[in-house]
Amino acid sequence: MHSSRTLDLFPDYVVTQLLFKDVKNAAGLRKKAIDGGIDGALINPAMVLDPFQILVAANKAVHLQRIGKLKTRTLFSEIIFNLSPTNKISDAFQKFGISDSDTAVLIVLVREKDDEEEEEGGILEDIVALVDGQQVPLEELSDLSDVAKIKKLYKVTPQEEKTGQVLEALICRMATKDVL
Repeated sequence: MHSSRTLDLFPDYVVTQLLFKDVKNAAGLRKKAIDGGIDGALINPAMVLDPFQILVAANKAVHLQRIGKLKTRTLFSEIIFNLSPTNKISDAFQKFGISDSDTAVLIVLVREKDDEEEEEGGILEDIVALVDGQQVPLEELSDLSDVAKIKKLYKVTPQEEKTGQVLEALICRMATKDVL
């Protein structure tokens, strides 16, 4: 019930997304991630419209890691930061990271392809075992998304909604935040 995808720009990396709802231990997961006990990004699924956003953020994070220009401390915190339309790291964590009271979590793992077999086995099982909640297919992400909050955060205009998809506006803002 997870989704794994090779990054187009970095085919030696695989991004795996696991979605959980009815999570009862978000505070414990958050603490474990902060302490480095979870090798992944814990994301609030209410603020993600589509799994493609995660792939874009992960692609950018891997690129920045490879050239030594991460703005945050880790690859996984960089993924969370790259989801944000602004350059404020603390805002990105508040909006896109999980909080102690969240009842849903999207976990994002990034592995080099050499580690893919290991990931598919033990690491995924370990992550699933840590979460006190129900794992659901990634296709259910849209059921957990808060579209109104997302549009407000990314400042999606009514004109953009009429001429294109909201996802396109979000990706555009994520991609251009460093240049504008």
